[in-house]
Amino acid sequence: MRLRDPPRCSSDHDDRYFIEELTFADAESILAMLRELCPQVVDGLLPVWVRNLAYRLDLLQCPDEPALLREAAQSLWLHGPDWDDIAANPTRRAEGLEASRAGSPT
Repeated sequence: MRLRDPPRCSSDHDDRYFIEELTFADAESILAMLRELCPQVVDGLLPVWVRNLAYRLDLLQCPDEPALLREAAQSLWLHGPDWDDIAANPTRRAEGLEASRAGSPT
């Protein structure tokens, strides 16, 4: 199976500008960017390292969001066994948050 090639863009891009924008973006903007550029985690338009950085920055802003923790872990799992141990941590944290919320009165 061959992954599709990313579409070509006629604009000249400055990676440093992109990383600066990403660094100071709010959580909603980061998620919107991830959803737009990587609607299918497996073949998104962002390099894996950028996607991982984006999830990390988002989790720093929203550390107690189980769905986001699971999404970030899924991205790590899909791109090789090197990150499996790291991916297990947000998954366990999501499970713990959900368990504590289930046991708390609303």
